[in-house]
Amino acid sequence: MTSIADLPTPALLVDLDRLERNIARMAAAFAGAGVGLRPHTKTSKCLEVVRRQLDAGALGMTCSTPAEVAWLQAAGVTDLLWAHAPVGPPKVAFVIDAVRRGGLTVALDSEEAAAPLSAAASAAGVTVPFVLEINTGHARLGVDPERVPQVAARLAARPGLRLRGLLTHEGHLATQPDRPTLEAAGRTAGELMARLAAGLRADGHAMEVVSVGSTPGATSTPFAAGVTEGRPGTYVYFDANQMRLGSCTIDDCALTVLARVVSVQRAGRPIIDAGIKAMSSDTIAAAGSVGLVDRPGVAFVDANEEHGFLADAGDRPLAVGDLVRIIPNHACGTTNMWSHLYAVRGDRVVERWEISARY
Repeated sequence: MTSIADLPTPALLVDLDRLERNIARMAAAFAGAGVGLRPHTKTSKCLEVVRRQLDAGALGMTCSTPAEVAWLQAAGVTDLLWAHAPVGPPKVAFVIDAVRRGGLTVALDSEEAAAPLSAAASAAGVTVPFVLEINTGHARLGVDPERVPQVAARLAARPGLRLRGLLTHEGHLATQPDRPTLEAAGRTAGELMARLAAGLRADGHAMEVVSVGSTPGATSTPFAAGVTEGRPGTYVYFDANQMRLGSCTIDDCALTVLARVVSVQRAGRPIIDAGIKAMSSDTIAAAGSVGLVDRPGVAFVDANEEHGFLADAGDRPLAVGDLVRIIPNHACGTTNMWSHLYAVRGDRVVERWEISARY
């Protein structure tokens, strides 16, 4: 083992003690409620993390991209949900091949998206399992609740497709004004999904999967009676955004960027060697900072591609060569900026882990 002080900077670090605790806590909460846990792999894109989640009881993984599906199938993970619309000839062809390999369910929300997939599946002699995506308030993808019966019937009738259940991403929870309101909105989303599933069962549809998914909602939405699984992702690392939402404390945040001060030419404004290419620019405007610095009185106020601008009002001003660790605003966006990370315990480096399936 080596010290983090010996690493080239910037470097992406994951605290193993916090990572393992986060995985264990979420697994225990879901197992105790009898709800399946299907973590979103986009947060880590790291096989060592995925293996730990599966070993802790996750029933499978959620994917965002074809690259994530292909990577996990090659690694032998056989129960995957691709929570994105497979629109366009390359994605349709990919789904057919991935279904042949086994263990893939896709998400659909319209006849326009379903028709090419149905035609390709019929021509190939395969059946593509799918879940119907529902809008429970986020208004991204998803059928509005009042249209669910008719859309479900039309998609389920298409050859080459098999309706397994329903899916939602309750992303609107992140816009709620406080934690009690967020929790109530999460329960409402879960209850809506359960009611819709019950109605479709009464219409003769198999509803083996009722899937909800977000880290802010992981303490509420999955535990509505009738929900079968949850798909939180960010919980494995947590981040500054989840702290602001009340999903975690700073002691739960496992992912940090290690950076070094490279210039102090202007008093109170140290420059570090980590900019938006180390942190990602995701949600910087909303957060009011590029990330949370581990020094009292120090804020990460702005960034260029390779330079970070700090505001230092601390008791001991930072000097050239000093190290800082920064909790990113959004762990998922930050992960995608990196090809590898270092697993650490305290200040000691344990292993280097590869990050896969990046854009």
